[in-house]
Amino acid sequence: MQTQHLRVTGIVQGVGFRPFVWRLAQQLNLSGWVRNDTQGVEILAQGSPFALAELRARLRTDAPPLARVDSVQTRGLAAESFTAFSIIASQSGQAATAIGPDVAVCADCLEELFDPSSRRWRHAFITCTHCGPRFTVTRALPYDRPQTSMAAFPLCPDCSAEYTAPANRRFHAETTCCLQCGPRLSLSDAQGQTIAGDPITQSLHLLQSGGIVAIKGLGGFHLACDARNVEAVARLRLRKNRDAKPFAVMLANVASLAPFAHIRHCERSEAIHDFRSHGLPRYARSDEDPMLGAHDESERSLLASRERPIVLLPATTAGAVALPGVAPGLLSLGVMLPTTPIHYLLFHEAAGRPTGSAWLVEPQAMVLVMTSANPGGEPMVRDTQEAHTRLAGIADAFLDHDREIVARCDDSVIRPVGKTWQFVRRSRGYAPAAIRLTHAGPSVLAFGAHLKNTVCVTRGDEAFLSPHIGDLDDVASCEFLDETVLGLCALLDTQPALVAHDLHPDSYSTRAALAYAQQHDLPTLAVQHHHAHLGAVCAEHGWYGPVLGLALDGVGLGTDGTAWGGELLRVDGATVARLGHLQPLPMPGADSAARAPWRMAAAVLHELGRNDEIVRRCQDPAASTVAAMLLRQFNCPRTSSMGRLFDAAAGLLGISATLAYEAQAAMLLEQAATGFVDTHGWPEPLPGGYAISNEGQLNLLPLLASLIDAGDAAQAAASFHATLVTALTDWVLRASQSTGLTTLAWGGGCFLNALVSTHLRQNLERHGIMVLAPRMTSPGDGSIALGQAWVAMHYLEKN
Repeated sequence: MQTQHLRVTGIVQGVGFRPFVWRLAQQLNLSGWVRNDTQGVEILAQGSPFALAELRARLRTDAPPLARVDSVQTRGLAAESFTAFSIIASQSGQAATAIGPDVAVCADCLEELFDPSSRRWRHAFITCTHCGPRFTVTRALPYDRPQTSMAAFPLCPDCSAEYTAPANRRFHAETTCCLQCGPRLSLSDAQGQTIAGDPITQSLHLLQSGGIVAIKGLGGFHLACDARNVEAVARLRLRKNRDAKPFAVMLANVASLAPFAHIRHCERSEAIHDFRSHGLPRYARSDEDPMLGAHDESERSLLASRERPIVLLPATTAGAVALPGVAPGLLSLGVMLPTTPIHYLLFHEAAGRPTGSAWLVEPQAMVLVMTSANPGGEPMVRDTQEAHTRLAGIADAFLDHDREIVARCDDSVIRPVGKTWQFVRRSRGYAPAAIRLTHAGPSVLAFGAHLKNTVCVTRGDEAFLSPHIGDLDDVASCEFLDETVLGLCALLDTQPALVAHDLHPDSYSTRAALAYAQQHDLPTLAVQHHHAHLGAVCAEHGWYGPVLGLALDGVGLGTDGTAWGGELLRVDGATVARLGHLQPLPMPGADSAARAPWRMAAAVLHELGRNDEIVRRCQDPAASTVAAMLLRQFNCPRTSSMGRLFDAAAGLLGISATLAYEAQAAMLLEQAATGFVDTHGWPEPLPGGYAISNEGQLNLLPLLASLIDAGDAAQAAASFHATLVTALTDWVLRASQSTGLTTLAWGGGCFLNALVSTHLRQNLERHGIMVLAPRMTSPGDGSIALGQAWVAMHYLEKN
């Protein structure tokens, strides 16, 4: 007999790891104990050498579905005498473990939810060790019930018996509960008065009658209405002040999707990724989710994965007609499946309360708009008082409950790009799962960007990127940033050694970072925006050493004080050099030009010496003023932004004159080009469409000039993309030849353009360039905090 001490690190708390170890011990005839501690899970095991070796191996190979095992450390101990194997009380102290993200309700719980003989039939908070909330209910680590918002709900005798039975799947499931011990649903009207009757039944009646219902989910409230009710959707847009930005929809199951969106099948080798080791979408299997029939590794698997992201899919023609107000002007649809038991119960009620989960493989009629409950881009509403205050005049009723949401967490959004996937927004289901770094270092706190803000905390060799915070344009969002910083640092029990922030001095994220550093007497580091974009990609790929970088986005303050956004850089840890940039264009009206593509079109006309055509071609009352501003170069700062170049192209082609939401013009331009490419194939690039100077400046004015009198906007949009890809390829290859670097990292929101990213990768790899692209995070500003932290860690190492 031998005795060994084992420590398991990773995401191993709140995922059923201790009962998993207990069951292994029974199978292997081991004695000893297992417990949670601040490092992860600690095990003392006694048995034969063979059994101990089998335990070490199976801790990795057979771990529970939601677990991620990073390491298993083992040391021998002097022999002790144990009569059995038990689970003992958790040990407290300074935390060095992590909490897993929230996930959707599992198949086993769904079976109970729809089984009238189950004591949890129609229980809106059914959960077990394999599913449900984690991050959003946790106050501190170790992850035990007293440290979660479930502490307010004492276990009833039946739940307590399950909780203490090692063979039960709810053994030490900290969120376990039932109808007797709570939490409980409630439904109230706009004045806060309780609506009598079953909350699910009454909520469904309101939705079917054209009402707007605020529904409390995992990380906050959603606003829901009948997606096929044109008047209800229009009323939601009016009340939420959201004129055209697309809504996501929720359907009961994959089978319900066919009338509205196309499902694409992907090659297994390129579509399947393991979330445990890489932080990427972990696809459900047919034996894990009743909504999947035959084994199918495609978009349907991603939709039904336990992370439950919003997936952007091509809309069907019938779907665009049936849901006219959901995504106006777009040929794609954001789709999600139910995440919580509450969502399932609404669809179950609409289906007539069938017994069992078999109904989940049959098409269901109901389609709900499901959008974050926030007025005007503010953070998601998360509690009752806040909901009735901030959603006053928006929601007709509130489907609420009394389980507190400790941390807000918005939905994740993923879109297909080529034969793989890309995060548009990494949040619920994925955050704050750690991203493994190449080496450990002092803790760094990074405050992120002004738009699509997230924050990042490093601890050892792990980077914890927060859920989506949003644009810091209002007081509520700024307060959410401050709240997230304090909450994440407290949860991880870290004390940063350095605070990193954006170079822009006027951004709230910068001001908040400086204030935090001053309060805690910490040094600070300003990181240039595009350096951070590329640092994020290097961080997730574990890249160490110099690399070429291509950063294409809307705007970021450059080291020369001008607006950058189309940059070719050389990055080596904390050091960055600008090798080239797009030829700058003027922005008439400064930030106003970022919201009006016609202004960027006017800027192109001016640069081409055709200022006198601006008034005739730009049908806007301010056209003559803009023409005069360009002539005088008054309030016309120049920018190298690729985002503004896309706007100029959309404006010249008449595809978009003004923006109702960020990147709308670029999306419509890509959509027009995609339609042409799907029908006619990839076009030839325009001869002479660009020029590259000896100083590395990429001039795309000839390409933009070709769009001015284009007859077919879709064909011209496709030609624009083809020429742009060729120009970017040539630009990178020249830089590779001059520097000797053959690896390229790219980042920035423009890489959400599937035509650019797919064809550019193909071109570069054909010429021997290895491309590092964002996979675990979005290419947009949501990854900036990770990049800032990566640069800061290199700075600390160097200095």
